[in-house]
Formats: sequence, C-alpha cells, structure tokens
Amino acid sequence: MNQLIRILNDGDRETLEWLRKHVGDVRVAAAARHLRGNGKPYLSAVCRYLGVRPPAPHQHSRPVEDCTVGDNYLAQIRQLLAHRHQALSKHQP
Repeated sequence: MNQLIRILNDGDRETLEWLRKHVGDVRVAAAARHLRGNGKPYLSAVCRYLGVRPPAPHQHSRPVEDCTVGDNYLAQIRQLLAHRHQALSKHQP
C-alpha cells in the first residue's frame, strides 16, 4: 500500500492501518489509483475521497524534561525588556 499512497510519518502509518481495517484494502487501493495524478496521493486525500474521517493519531507522550535553563533565559529576557521599557518611558515627554 505504501507504493500507492504518500506516507509521511508514524501518524500516517497509524491512519493507513485504521483505514485498511475499516474500509478494506481493495477500496483504499482503488481510491489511491483514482487520485493518482502526477504522483502518490496524500493519505488525507484518500480519506476524503472515501468519505471517512479517521481518528486522530495517538500522541506519544514524552517525559517532562528539566526546564530550568529555559526558564532562566526567559527571566533574563523579561528583565531586559522591562529595563528597555523603563528607559524608553523616561525619554518620552
């Protein structure tokens, strides 16, 4: 099926698996062939052509990382912006 449809990521792979189970390989392949213009159709186009709306792909959770460095940089940026705002306010009549 990958030779007929443009698969870009893991979400597309999950969607294609779902589509094949719920619509069938024959209909998916026929839709892809029908939509084939200058290349492989996107999976979303195949789904629209078939009139189906697949479930959202699973979000793979990532562990929360230490954000201390980023928080420190944001604090410094806020401080610089506050100083700049104060300096500009003093020079305005």
